[in-house]
Amino acid sequence: MRRILFANMLPLVVFGLTLLFLNEFRNSLLTGEVQALREQARIYAGALGESAVTRAPRSRGRGGRDEDGAAPLGETYLLEPSLVRPLLLRLTEPSPSAEARIYAPDGRLVADSRQEKLAHRAPGSPPLPPDEQDAPPLHRSLLERLINSVIGEADDGPLTEDRAAGKSGSRPGADSAHDEVETPPYIRRTANRTLVVTVAEPVMHEGQTVGVIQLTRTGEAVDTSLFEIRSSILSLFLLAMAIMVLLSWYLSLTIARPLLRLAASAHVMRESSGRAGAVPGWLLSRGDEIGDVGRALQDSAQALWARMDAIERFAADVSHEIKNPLTSIRSAIETLGRVEDAERRRRLLTIIGDDVRRLDRLITDISDASRLDAEMSRVQPSPIAVAPLLSLLAEINQSTRKPGQPEIDVSVVDDDPTRPLRALAVEDRLVQVLRNLIGNAVSFSPPDGHILLEANAAGAMVEIAVSDEGPGIPQAKLDSIFDRFYSERPQTENFGQHSGLGLSISRQIIQALRGTIHADNRVASDGRVLGARFVIRLPRVS
Repeated sequence: MRRILFANMLPLVVFGLTLLFLNEFRNSLLTGEVQALREQARIYAGALGESAVTRAPRSRGRGGRDEDGAAPLGETYLLEPSLVRPLLLRLTEPSPSAEARIYAPDGRLVADSRQEKLAHRAPGSPPLPPDEQDAPPLHRSLLERLINSVIGEADDGPLTEDRAAGKSGSRPGADSAHDEVETPPYIRRTANRTLVVTVAEPVMHEGQTVGVIQLTRTGEAVDTSLFEIRSSILSLFLLAMAIMVLLSWYLSLTIARPLLRLAASAHVMRESSGRAGAVPGWLLSRGDEIGDVGRALQDSAQALWARMDAIERFAADVSHEIKNPLTSIRSAIETLGRVEDAERRRRLLTIIGDDVRRLDRLITDISDASRLDAEMSRVQPSPIAVAPLLSLLAEINQSTRKPGQPEIDVSVVDDDPTRPLRALAVEDRLVQVLRNLIGNAVSFSPPDGHILLEANAAGAMVEIAVSDEGPGIPQAKLDSIFDRFYSERPQTENFGQHSGLGLSISRQIIQALRGTIHADNRVASDGRVLGARFVIRLPRVS
């Protein structure tokens, strides 16, 4: 998941960062262009204010006053066009891309550098570049037009006076008595999409404003630099996209396709009639999460097939076990119609009754065993105090004990009040298992014998044991006694009193509780069997 997220986020992060960097770069280009043009305009204004100004004293009326009646204020200075034009021509000659215009304080055009260049152009000299106002459209590449249409051109977005001039307020170096507010630059694109930057600076002479110089220059250098940096960014972005495609292809080979292969295997398992659709071995051998999913799917399929086999065997066993009493009943009924002797008829009726009761017990136990898995999957195990439970079972047995039946003793260790001995189980089902084991122990115990219920801690498990003083279990039958319909009863009991499902159901319950159950024999030092012992191990609750 982290690899997929990183592979998809990386190009977007790179693209976002480059866009931020591009905005700052664009502003820095325009700011540098404005500052350079403003410094050039100030130089021109200083030269004009010193060399192209004439003294123009005001005309006065009678009494030494001006014609408008005001008191004499001294002399004024004016820009002399005959001095301004040649000086302006010399000033702008080194900068063919810059055009300057000089205006008088009343807005009258005094000189235009372009007109002066046209008037003084020598025959045979190269033509002047077109005026920025009516220049033909620039020939731009398709890539440049595409980038400008998507991201924007150089003057897109505001350029404040602080960014353009570095600061606002007084011009640097100006006298405090004659501070002038700096005019902000005028940045625009003409109808043919040519970037034009214009600044205006006053022409001063002895503190008087004698005119204004307007300096205009095209921003082709800004457009060129911006296109170059955008091309580099686009190249990096395309490289990042290529890397993302390669990473996506790699992740598709290592994650997406194996998942699709697992999905196909699961589909075959579900739809096929046989046991096809096993997970490929190369997926099972992987050591990552895909391998874990593949092994889990394979284990689930094998567990499902094992459960189907178990259901099939259970159905076969049930059919066999039910058929036996039904065959006996049918035979007895057929014989009953041909027998006239009352005693023989009574014995046949007794056989039919015993077989019906056996069939009833068998059906009851089969029903219990068939719904046990579903019931255990719905029930949540809870902590069970072992010592009180064993004491209660022993007390119930003692209260219902018949003469000659064994007594039950209880022995519990590792049961501390600060840390009681508790097992994680379902109480009703655990009682069912213990009562079944106690019932078996009572059946095999000698008259007036003893049955011992023990409990102790065994690491992270709780061990519960039921021991008797009977003949024990044949060594070859220690495992098979937990099989379904297996019955090994004392000779004193009548046949058919037990279904043979008790120990099988007990093992099924204990396994559903994440525990184990096994049987062994208690053996004396001389090798003599002292009795059977069934041991249950369940998870302990701390």
